[in-house]
Amino acid sequence: MSTEAVFIQVGALAEGFAPHSNTLERQLGLSGSTLTLHFAEGETLKCHFTDDQTLNWGARGGIAYRATSIRSGILFIDFLDPSQDNASMTLVCDRNQGNFTLVYGQLPDERQTRLDAFSRVEQGLPLTAVNAEFRFGTLDNAAAALPHFTDELIGMRNMYTYSPTERYEHIYLNDNFYAWQCLEGVEKGLADVDRCHYVKVAEQLYLFVWREKIVPTLGVVMIDLQAMRTDGKILGYQGSDFSALSNFAVGAHAQVLNTTRHPRG
Repeated sequence: MSTEAVFIQVGALAEGFAPHSNTLERQLGLSGSTLTLHFAEGETLKCHFTDDQTLNWGARGGIAYRATSIRSGILFIDFLDPSQDNASMTLVCDRNQGNFTLVYGQLPDERQTRLDAFSRVEQGLPLTAVNAEFRFGTLDNAAAALPHFTDELIGMRNMYTYSPTERYEHIYLNDNFYAWQCLEGVEKGLADVDRCHYVKVAEQLYLFVWREKIVPTLGVVMIDLQAMRTDGKILGYQGSDFSALSNFAVGAHAQVLNTTRHPRG
């Protein structure tokens, strides 16, 4: 008789992913450079890299960040929001096309997290209390086309190997939801369907964001179907006391298992 799989905190997940992970090396050489972000709504903000470890975000300085580049000319920059205790910002800059996507994510506090699913339905709230906001803009090129939400991943069933011990399967169901299961690793046997978002960054390159509803979790990951690699991050709480965050890097080798196209009509 098999034992039932149990959901774990994000801090424990990070420990399971860490050994021999398939994350990308940090992108170096940004020190001294500045990205000028022109948001579609009209705001302009400067992101200045003081060195390879810290950046200035507008007027706020000394912010620790991680930067990677899954494809030439594409930057993935991630850091915790210095003005909030439970939030992060992820900036994906396409220097080839001159545009960017900013994902602002925020975890629920303890009170919000402990509101059960039935109560959330009764109150007309989303099942997940994890929030994600998307903003788009250009990099010093007013004529550049903006990134946009896409349905190109829908129907795919993909396998992701994060390390020698951690392997997952994703099924991209529709515009709003995907299914996942852990095939091997610290969450083996667990599966769920969660809220998600897909942004097309370039040809066969996507920004995939998911928001889990049981254990507060935000995932922000680049999926490159040319290189068959992913890289990104997972944000959650270290434990059940809500006193510390875990914002850890993830990366995987990808394999498309199959694609389902439903007949119309």
